Amino acid sequence: MRSTTLLALLAVVLLYLVSGALVFQALEQPHEQQAQRELGEVREKFLRAHPCVSDQDLGLFIKEVADALGGGANPDTNSTSNSNHSAWDLGSAFFFSGTIITTIGYGNAALRTDAGRLFCIFYALVGIPLFGILLAGVGDRLGSSLRRGIGHIEAIFLKWQVPPELVRILSAVLFLLIGCLLFVLTPTFVFCYVEGWSKLEAIYFVVVTLTTVGFGDYVAGASPNQNSAAYQPLVWFWILLGLAYFASVLTTIGNWLRVVSRRTRAEMGGLTAQAASWTGTVTARVTQRVGPTAPPPPEKERPPLPPPPCPAQPASRPLSPAAPEKTEPPSPPTPPTPPTASALDYPSENLAFIDESSDTQSERGCALPRAPRGSRRPLNTPRKPARPRGPGRPRDKGVPA
Repeated sequence: MRSTTLLALLAVVLLYLVSGALVFQALEQPHEQQAQRELGEVREKFLRAHPCVSDQDLGLFIKEVADALGGGANPDTNSTSNSNHSAWDLGSAFFFSGTIITTIGYGNAALRTDAGRLFCIFYALVGIPLFGILLAGVGDRLGSSLRRGIGHIEAIFLKWQVPPELVRILSAVLFLLIGCLLFVLTPTFVFCYVEGWSKLEAIYFVVVTLTTVGFGDYVAGASPNQNSAAYQPLVWFWILLGLAYFASVLTTIGNWLRVVSRRTRAEMGGLTAQAASWTGTVTARVTQRVGPTAPPPPEKERPPLPPPPCPAQPASRPLSPAAPEKTEPPSPPTPPTPPTASALDYPSENLAFIDESSDTQSERGCALPRAPRGSRRPLNTPRKPARPRGPGRPRDKGVPA
């Protein structure tokens, strides 16, 4: 992840935390102040009704009661009723161990001894990774079973000639609905019936538990009226399956986001390539319309000279069969004259000017002689007649060259 993306994500999370803090403060702070005022009024009323009790003694008594409640004591239980009820029986201790390795930690029951706290440290260090491995395996198996069942439903939809895109959407919706029905709605009604909670309290406990938040204000099986020893272990197995389902849902969402990210990158790459191609095409068209930019003029620009006149082509004498045997001595070769300077001899000419000048000369009826540089033939020198080709064809000595 890039640094800019990480910083942006951190800023979003911090903003989310601040907004949540403001909302919770606006909702819960007035209730807290009202509860504190009511406690003060009850305390003053008790002191007026019992003048023999001092304010300090009452404060110490309230503190001891709070500590006892934090240690798991129940104010409804006394020495004469429900004396056999304990927050550390086998079922409750099993449920407490499950809350350690699942990292829920309700907090309704806490360890008060140093030996228990020391054992809890090593127990959590070993149990949390072990539970993570179990959770991954159960989530994989549970997700496979749900997808296999949904696959049969997809096959039925495909037989009905439903579009594949719509079938994928329907399968995802079914996956979420079946999981919510099994692990959210059904336990909600069970807790409403067993614990006597309202529907809001029950679904609040379900969501807080399956998200491993675990505030501890509502805990299944913590009521002293619940005497079944197998109730809380069954609740823990429900927690295991619910966490596995949510883990599979999060894995599916992560895979989907990864696929969407790859497709988005591919589409952005295609759009970038198309934009670059379009920019190049527009630039080329604009350049063709405006024309190429002229190069900077040289320091001392020489004026262009007029093109050279067309050289007179010598008339070839017809070959007569009755030519005399005596031939005239060949005339001495004329010294080469320096080539006439033309516009093509300048070193700074461009190819466009060369092509234009060549076309102009050809239209006038005179072909510019071509010769390699350094050995250019004079323009006024007549061409040498072509040598006849063919094997065994001797040259006629009587014919002048």
